Amino acid sequence: MDRRLEGVRQKSASSIEIDFSYQGIRCRETIKLMPTKANFQFAANKRAAILHEIALDKFNYAEHFPKSRHASTLGKLTNRTIGEALEDFLRNTKRKYEASTLRGYKSAIYHHLIPSFGKTPICKLTTNDIKEWINSLLISGKRINNVLIPLRIVLSDAYLDGLIDSNPADRVKNVPHRYDEPNPFKPDEMRLILEKCVPQTRNLFQFAFWSGLRTSELIALEWGDIDFSKDVIRVSRASVKRIIKQPKTHAGKRDVLLLPFAREALERQKEFTFSIGGRIFHNPRTNTPWEIDNQIRGTGWLPAIKAAGIPYRNPYQTRHTYASMLLSAGENPMWVAQQMGHEDWGMIRKRYGRWIPEVDKSAGSKVIQQWSRNSHDTSPTI
Repeated sequence: MDRRLEGVRQKSASSIEIDFSYQGIRCRETIKLMPTKANFQFAANKRAAILHEIALDKFNYAEHFPKSRHASTLGKLTNRTIGEALEDFLRNTKRKYEASTLRGYKSAIYHHLIPSFGKTPICKLTTNDIKEWINSLLISGKRINNVLIPLRIVLSDAYLDGLIDSNPADRVKNVPHRYDEPNPFKPDEMRLILEKCVPQTRNLFQFAFWSGLRTSELIALEWGDIDFSKDVIRVSRASVKRIIKQPKTHAGKRDVLLLPFAREALERQKEFTFSIGGRIFHNPRTNTPWEIDNQIRGTGWLPAIKAAGIPYRNPYQTRHTYASMLLSAGENPMWVAQQMGHEDWGMIRKRYGRWIPEVDKSAGSKVIQQWSRNSHDTSPTI
């Protein structure tokens, strides 16, 4: 064999293998020919013709290798575009995801991914293409990471199906993003806000300050979720864009202690909705249950903040206020995490650490005393 015949080698005593790359995938195909000098040259010429057709984008896999496993996959699907894959992803996942999640995927696909990559063949998308696109986006890091999810899924599927030899998204890291810094309200600010509210929104916001519920949980809360005899708020659902859904995590479904000021707000709210049953908090303009957080922000929260003359913070800061009040009072951080629906207290430590009281200066004295009393022993008394 002429060693200059690149990409051609003897496969067996009766066959020759041709090695080439097509659409980013390394292909090895066998020709049933005796490995003679003439046949090696024939194979090399065939390989050269294939490379020429690939360069002209005229290569038809099935014509050259009709019995190859790649003829039915690579031959048909390597020109599959990102847009086609994304639309198939949506069709195949309608029943797999909750409506709110599916809505987010549709937004990512039709507002960002298809306009940017819709006509790009999957096999031609590179890591650099994705990184340059990310750098051009004028949206938050969190949003970018969410937009990347459907793209990562279709590229992973393409890799597992053998359509690409590597996944370009594997080398793209999520964009770092920071959470909004907690900026809880001071007692005087809370008082001013509540004073500027009409009765029903006052009840809503006072309850929010003293229960720590998310806005979606406040909207979905029903009178049947309140156990007045045990001072317990049972959180078991949330309303996201008018759709009732279960908490994302097991910890999200929880019992929250009904603190006195939260109970006071509920007692006053009974006048408006208790006899009706169902949802506790209603929009005073329509006398119907709140539907979305934007209604609460526009109808009740923003006017109260402006009237109180307080620098604007979003309604989620009521939750931060609740956490900071509990921690500043010395409540156990793990208990606070449970009340807020966190899986563990890591988020409490990370976001609210400055409100956790410093360790008692006498900490450690008890174990020292224990060791001192038992200094004559080789080990402390347990």
